[in-house]
Amino acid sequence: MSQAPLLKAQPAALDALDAALLDLLQRDATLPVRALADRLGTSPATCQRRMAQLRESGVLQRQVAIVDRRLVGRPLTVFVSVELDKQNAALLTQFEQRMAAEDAVMACYEVSGEFDFLLIVSAESMEQFHAFTREAFSSSHNVRNFKSMFAMNCSKFETRVPLRATAGR
Repeated sequence: MSQAPLLKAQPAALDALDAALLDLLQRDATLPVRALADRLGTSPATCQRRMAQLRESGVLQRQVAIVDRRLVGRPLTVFVSVELDKQNAALLTQFEQRMAAEDAVMACYEVSGEFDFLLIVSAESMEQFHAFTREAFSSSHNVRNFKSMFAMNCSKFETRVPLRATAGR
């Protein structure tokens, strides 16, 4: 597997309309195009074109529903710090790909410091989380150590990225 060099992501140039459109979509992605256009003071065709451009550029990655984990039987949220035994580009990528394939893993961040990765894991129960750790972090998967922190309460959970217009369009 060839490794692409790490590139610094360049921020997209967003004008005020792009920023306002993205803010509305982040708050409620179910809004019809006509409603978006009305709120933005523009035409539906302009909204559709801008949304298509934002998707094509990768700024708008996907539109999803946010589900209350507790109400669907996954009340356990665990932050897991993972230290790999060996680190090189191929092994880091291999770990990321394995975590991406795990349904229980909600997020996987490569981090600096004592650990290599920080995961957010959602589980139905302690037993299910334990089974996940046995499978995902076994010695055959290059994990030297992991530490789990269990969420006791969540006073804020937000997916909305604060935006402002930048030079561009």
